[in-house]
Amino acid sequence: MSNTKVVVITGATRGLGRALVPLFAAAGHTVIGCGRSEIHVAELRAAFPAPHSFAAVDVRDAAAVKAWADAAVAAHGPPDLLVNNAALMNTPAPLWEVPAAEFDAVVDVNVKGVANVIRAFVPAMAARRAGVIANLSSGWGRSTSPDVAPYCATKYAVEGLTLALAQELPHGMAAVPLNPGVIDTDMLRQAWADGAAAYPNADQWAKRAAPFLLALGPTDNGRSLTVA
Repeated sequence: MSNTKVVVITGATRGLGRALVPLFAAAGHTVIGCGRSEIHVAELRAAFPAPHSFAAVDVRDAAAVKAWADAAVAAHGPPDLLVNNAALMNTPAPLWEVPAAEFDAVVDVNVKGVANVIRAFVPAMAARRAGVIANLSSGWGRSTSPDVAPYCATKYAVEGLTLALAQELPHGMAAVPLNPGVIDTDMLRQAWADGAAAYPNADQWAKRAAPFLLALGPTDNGRSLTVA
């Protein structure tokens, strides 16, 4: 029996998602990824040709997510590992100064986007009674800081959504809210420009995170974990 897996990653064109792609591919796994940038998706397709597959998809668009998932499952079968990574950070400001449109965008990507992807992929996984869903949370999903209230709210939501999902899944599956730790990414620099450089970059993080993610299994269901 093959040990290779089908891995789905949202937000695969930037940051942590992009850093994971080459490591999963190098280990022989099939990577199915999405991002919003057509240019970055084209770069991924060129760097990682078939059997890997990349598409320009906005996770806020439930119909587009479902079409992407249906095509992916038809071509590759249900994912063994689903990594909900796509996320936005608000421009740091007190909550009452965050424009409604910006607040809505953060919620739509970070919470509704995760739900859209789960709704699209998990039925096939549940029918097979196998697979791991890793929804990226944050230290700000378990604690708070000023000026990032919208982001904190969404990552607390990811924690609750994932832990409830874990109670709904059939035996043999797992849903895990996963705190990646503090990583020097564009998103962190947006919130904390002065301190970000003190932390590992995305590529350094991915060397630890890829094997961590691949090792997750049914015994991890419903556990709030942090990449060690």
